[in-house]
Amino acid sequence: MKLSWKVVLLWTLPFLVIGFFVWQGAFSSSPVNMGSNTANTRMTYGRFLDYLDQGRIVSVDLFEGGRTAIVEAKDPELDNRVQRLRVDLPGNSPELVTRLRKDNISFDVHPPRSDGAIWGLLGNLIFPVLLIGGLFFLFRRSNNVPGGPGQAMNFGKSKARFMMEAKTGVMFDDVAGVEEAKEDLQEVVTFLKKPERFTAVGAKIPKGVLLVGPPGTGKTLLAKAIAGEAGVPFFSISGSEFVEMFVGVGASRVRDLFKKAKENAPCIIFIDEIDAVGRQRGAGIGGGNDEREQTLNQLLTEMDGFEGNTGIIIIAATNRPDVLDSALLRPGRFDRQVQVDAPDLKGRLEVLQVHARDKKLAPDISLETIARRTPGFTGADLANLLNEAAILTARRRKDATTMAEIDDAVDRVVAGMEGTPLVDSKSKRLIAYHEIGHAIVGTLIKEHDPVQKVTLIPRGQAQGLTWFTPAEDQGLISRSQLMARIAGALGGRAAEQEIFGDAEVTTGAGGDLQQVSGMARQMVTRFGMSDLGPLSLESQQGEVFLGRDWTTRSEYSEEISARIDAQVRSIVERCYDISCKIVRENRTVIDRLVDLLIEKETIDGDEFRQIVAEYTVVPEKEEVMPRL
Repeated sequence: MKLSWKVVLLWTLPFLVIGFFVWQGAFSSSPVNMGSNTANTRMTYGRFLDYLDQGRIVSVDLFEGGRTAIVEAKDPELDNRVQRLRVDLPGNSPELVTRLRKDNISFDVHPPRSDGAIWGLLGNLIFPVLLIGGLFFLFRRSNNVPGGPGQAMNFGKSKARFMMEAKTGVMFDDVAGVEEAKEDLQEVVTFLKKPERFTAVGAKIPKGVLLVGPPGTGKTLLAKAIAGEAGVPFFSISGSEFVEMFVGVGASRVRDLFKKAKENAPCIIFIDEIDAVGRQRGAGIGGGNDEREQTLNQLLTEMDGFEGNTGIIIIAATNRPDVLDSALLRPGRFDRQVQVDAPDLKGRLEVLQVHARDKKLAPDISLETIARRTPGFTGADLANLLNEAAILTARRRKDATTMAEIDDAVDRVVAGMEGTPLVDSKSKRLIAYHEIGHAIVGTLIKEHDPVQKVTLIPRGQAQGLTWFTPAEDQGLISRSQLMARIAGALGGRAAEQEIFGDAEVTTGAGGDLQQVSGMARQMVTRFGMSDLGPLSLESQQGEVFLGRDWTTRSEYSEEISARIDAQVRSIVERCYDISCKIVRENRTVIDRLVDLLIEKETIDGDEFRQIVAEYTVVPEKEEVMPRL
């Protein structure tokens, strides 16, 4: 990897400064350069005076203004041989010079050299120069880093990523399962590439397209595909990047973004998670955030204001369209709202084909089977499913992914990681009866979804699981199907009570009871499936900023509330009686299935239905699901 000279300078600058001062300090603290008149042996000043009194001093050279002397003295211990010694003198000693003259001792005074002053001056100059130069290069380098210190005064500038030709690597062929949304967006791309086809008949380019859908359905992926297909300048930014602590910064960034976009028109602006800045104004306790509202007002003005923005298409994505301001959604700002829903069976198959391109799959893998097993999965869920299966394949040291890895990946994605199987005990047998209760009730009620498998292998918080797979995607659910689901969910509790008695009923049905209560209440208050008539008694809309669960207002009297509770209880009791009846009448097959489940720990749906068919006949619809 090649490094620029600026980066190298920034890394080496601190070491150069430290090395310079260490060297300067070492130079200034070292003995003064005295030419050839140097001495390594030192002599104390008192001993020097003794030698002077004894007449052993031959010559004296004074340095550093009289603070240091190099002395030639006769040493009696070395047969009076002359020895050079260094003496540190106590400051200015004018009387020493007088005495040396009096004793006729040869001495010489050497003027101090100016090296220390020169290096001190250079040190005082070099350090500020190096410091200022380093800071200069540091700030220049940080100008290219978003949010760096060099941009301290540019917080009002737009942080949008700009690509003259967005090479995202994603095209419309790489997006599957959302064909209707692709058709709407392909028109936008065609309008950018060949506007004359539309202007010839008086059509105007749409100003904004809002992608709406649950998380993971491919909204951002569609935006990348638009960028890859259009071949025009592309700005991308998140809604949260407009809002800052300082009032007015968000509005300034909106103005700067549209200014850049107008300079590069025709172009596309993509705003991800626009609900961060486009929420309803004046909502919540004490009003809205002034900074966010100012930012939204500026965005509204730029999209369709006095000046206009010819040639700019704004594409935004959100999974919460209900919180957006009505002025943002009107025609002229967001002319189109493209719904990006979870894919159907055909869409899931197409998504699996896209994500299976880079996966090694065994020949027995059927993508259609996987698509049928995953109703309600979004594109992100399916991509995660195949990735989890590939991880399991690598962990098991296989060359290709098989259906075993797919099945385990589905279970892991839906229910969690696999736990340690239970040992054979009373608790395991009770859990087996509970799960078989779910499966037998769901199998013997025609309106219920078919059983896929029953297992005693714990996953997540569940000690056992019963899987049901719908035969087809269900956009609408009938009353009989809802009643069948309630009865199937109560099958586990019914099996516990009928087999072990009231005293042995466990807490294992806690989650089932919550699910049952919710479905029964929705049947009464939202779907009009009770004796109260076709009335919707509860609104599905809650306060946007106060929380949806605890701010739902009651839209009915206390008398109606009591009747709702009675209807909910009646539905649950009726379904529970049906579940208990099925368990009592099929005790023999239940016991056999429990023994088989404890032995094998997992029974698939086909084997389960085959065993049930040997012992019983599925009752008619009217016999199982009587009307309330």
